[in-house]
Amino acid sequence: MGTVTYMSPRGHYLAQEVGQLAGVSGHKVGQWANYGYIRASQSDEGEYPKVYSYQDVAEAMIVHELLEKHVPLPVLRPVIEELRNQLGDWPLQHASLETLSSPEMPLASLLVRDGEQRLELGEHGWQMIADATVNPERVSVELRRGGWAVRQLPDLQHIEVDPDLLSGRPAIRGTRVPASLVAELAAVRNGDDVLREDYDLTRDQIQDAVRWWQATTSFERVAA
Repeated sequence: MGTVTYMSPRGHYLAQEVGQLAGVSGHKVGQWANYGYIRASQSDEGEYPKVYSYQDVAEAMIVHELLEKHVPLPVLRPVIEELRNQLGDWPLQHASLETLSSPEMPLASLLVRDGEQRLELGEHGWQMIADATVNPERVSVELRRGGWAVRQLPDLQHIEVDPDLLSGRPAIRGTRVPASLVAELAAVRNGDDVLREDYDLTRDQIQDAVRWWQATTSFERVAA
């Protein structure tokens, strides 16, 4: 499956912030890290609270997508471990993945493409398989635009996630103003006026921040 060039982890996120971008609760993020589905690559072993990188957020988004495609965790974990040995810390972003399911098969199989071959991990290692592709490039674009919430709000235009800006905190595109701050100010009396006059934001930018914040905070409530 080849090798990938190692990149240093970028950005700094706590579990709840990862969950907001990946579409799950912070508790779920912690569980995934504890069981090895993702890593907290900005933390030392045993350090708490765990601190995650931008790359870890992208891995969490792909884990979420695979679970939504009905790949069971007992199938996913050994594949991640095997790919991590071959591809490094963030294997799901570098592997070409497919899920295979049918009406007779409620749980999906997870396949890995290697050139023209389609491989499935079994008891005796990788086995060749003679439907839907998981697209890491799509995940990368969505994360840059605001994470999992973009799937609910495809017209979102003014949110940006840059690991080199505000330690990766979501911001209004082209500014250093955190999206969460905009949403919080917009909820108070005269908050819109403050945002427009003091922060020089447009109504569309403010509305996008509010919509993004409502979507991301709902992930935590749904899991509660």
